[in-house]
Amino acid sequence: MTETAPRGWVPVEHRFLGLDRRTFGPALSVLVIALVLLAGLPAVNALIPWHNEIRAGDVLDLGDGATAVPPVGWQLEDGTLAGTGAASATGLQVQLTTGGATISLRGTAFTGTADAFLDQVLRSEGSAGVDGTRGTVTTASGLAGVALGSTSPQGDGLDVAFKMAGPPARAETAPALLVRVRTAPGQFERQQDVVGEFVRSITPGASR
Repeated sequence: MTETAPRGWVPVEHRFLGLDRRTFGPALSVLVIALVLLAGLPAVNALIPWHNEIRAGDVLDLGDGATAVPPVGWQLEDGTLAGTGAASATGLQVQLTTGGATISLRGTAFTGTADAFLDQVLRSEGSAGVDGTRGTVTTASGLAGVALGSTSPQGDGLDVAFKMAGPPARAETAPALLVRVRTAPGQFERQQDVVGEFVRSITPGASR
């Protein structure tokens, strides 16, 4: 008479510490997949650097025909190069980075002056009372903007506001552009020439 093994009984040759070794493979597969999803992918992403390096001759599309020449060797993390797509002047998002420094650009619709636009940006961030003397910046194309520098324990910064009006456009209705530079402490002087060249390269769009 053949004895029937009790339900759940595991033969001795398949046991390890009281567990069924035949289930190890599927269980380990599930565990590996779970670990990859929870920790592996972020770790892999952290190990793979963003690589979209600016090359000589690259030009940023700022929308409506406006352009800027980004610094060679920096990384383009967000934004559109001329000839590769169509940027929106009133929905513009650009970010350029290098070691210890970032340049970001934001374009939006705004009725008013560049000075008033900078006021609105600072108010929205709760920093309207930031001390600092504003200066005037003029690009190589003749576009005038308002600049405000800042220094803090976290690093140094520069905000430049423009109304992107090319003649004979009406400045009041032209899109507004904010150029924001942030560096690690003590790094701004190393980048100030590069930043200055970038800001001077900004050109307004076609006449409206």
